[in-house]
Amino acid sequence: MKMQREYNIYKSKELGIIYVISDGEAIVNVELFEDGWEKMNDQYEMVKSDALLLQEALKQLDEYFGGKRKVFKLPLKWKGTTFQEKVWQALCDIPYGTTACYSEIAEKIGHPKAIRAVGQANRANELAIIVPCHRVIGKNRSLTGYAGNRTDVKEKLLWLEQRYIDA
Repeated sequence: MKMQREYNIYKSKELGIIYVISDGEAIVNVELFEDGWEKMNDQYEMVKSDALLLQEALKQLDEYFGGKRKVFKLPLKWKGTTFQEKVWQALCDIPYGTTACYSEIAEKIGHPKAIRAVGQANRANELAIIVPCHRVIGKNRSLTGYAGNRTDVKEKLLWLEQRYIDA
């Protein structure tokens, strides 16, 4: 029998449907892509819910997309290695509307040679937008490595944040 997860849907003008998933205590996944959503359905029994935690997550996403929220304040559960969790925490420290390169993140967490591993941890982030992996770019300022080849999403999120910084 599959474990159960609760979810709700946020509809973004910029990105379309965003699935926000909870284990009942914390947000455990923010899924931007249909293939990721299908994997979640394979792993868990997904139940649509209007739980307060999910409603708060949708409200904060709405504030983010409206330029009113710069930092998310939600209980989160990460599932990764100690290294990955250090990377994800470092991502949360990148200010809204700014970027950092993979090597800067590697330096920050005390593993200056682990640039590729930082990229892999970034890719493994299951809390997109809330844990802002979209703010990590290549050293040459290129929009590399967002969910494989989906750099268009990274570009939209960075453009959105810059638009509100410039306003």
